[in-house]
Amino acid sequence: MSLLDVSGLGIGFGGLRAVDNVGFSAEPGEIVSIIGPNGAGKTTLFNMISGVYLPDSGHVRLDGRDVTGAAPHRLARMGLTRTFQNLQIFQDMTVLENVIVGFHQSESGALLSDLLALPAARKRSEIARMQARELLRRVRLDKAAEELAGNLSYGALKRLEIVRALAMQPRVLLLDEPAAGCNAVETEEIDHLIVELAQSGIAILLVEHDMKMVMRISNHVVVLDHGEKIAEGSPESVSKNPDVIAAYLGAGDEESVDADS
Repeated sequence: MSLLDVSGLGIGFGGLRAVDNVGFSAEPGEIVSIIGPNGAGKTTLFNMISGVYLPDSGHVRLDGRDVTGAAPHRLARMGLTRTFQNLQIFQDMTVLENVIVGFHQSESGALLSDLLALPAARKRSEIARMQARELLRRVRLDKAAEELAGNLSYGALKRLEIVRALAMQPRVLLLDEPAAGCNAVETEEIDHLIVELAQSGIAILLVEHDMKMVMRISNHVVVLDHGEKIAEGSPESVSKNPDVIAAYLGAGDEESVDADS
């Protein structure tokens, strides 16, 4: 049984099928990339898996448990969380405070003790700060812990969003275009970070337009076109699939999808 199992997932808007009968699985430590042309349904698929949208068909199972349509905060507590295309960073808070916010999803302390600043609440706060600093060291942002997040470079903000998701201690992490808008150096930093996270045992589900990055780090690739899965397999096999080439290039006479483009 896979850690994450998606089967027959689909949703329609206004009579049009945005995603139809899509399925795949992800194991601990595996990087599964979802690729496809613009409008293929990648983010819609992410939204269904992460509880933002309620699918009208199919199932999402986390470690064998059916979690289809569960709210995002419930999924986070069960070990599945995500980042978004657009940064969800508190620009006027420090880098450290942004990470601490991520721990609130997994905290189980009583609200009253937090409001009254009781010893148990203070202890939780101290632990959260210590764990947040450790996560920042993990992504090489520890020296910027006390800086305002708004002062960071765009690439650093992207890493900060990932580390805040890590504060929720995910077993499955969905990354929606983590390198979008980054320069080559920033993309390489995020590339290395994703690989490190997978090596720690987290299952990574990745939507990304940077094909060089996808082909370099993925264990498995799923290709969508017009909401349907048209190919699935290793990066090498997918890049040479005629249906994939046609979807990306509009013609089936090319040798392979150009990972350098």
